[in-house]
Amino acid sequence: MLTTLKSKAWRACRIVIVFVPWLASMYIFYWLDSSGAWTSETPHRGKISVALLSAGMGLSFLIYMAFQRRNCA
Repeated sequence: MLTTLKSKAWRACRIVIVFVPWLASMYIFYWLDSSGAWTSETPHRGKISVALLSAGMGLSFLIYMAFQRRNCA
């Protein structure tokens, strides 16, 4: 019973760890908007948005793949 609980807790922790980079990139968008630094007149706003979200999602994917590779080995 304890090993099952420990296994489920570790799985939940891994899920949280995988989502942290993506959530951090979303928080950066919120912070930029609330501080007034992110306006519609910001140059290259679309490109920066794509780069920021891609970086967050890419890091999340790499962390997920590292966990998967570790489980298969």
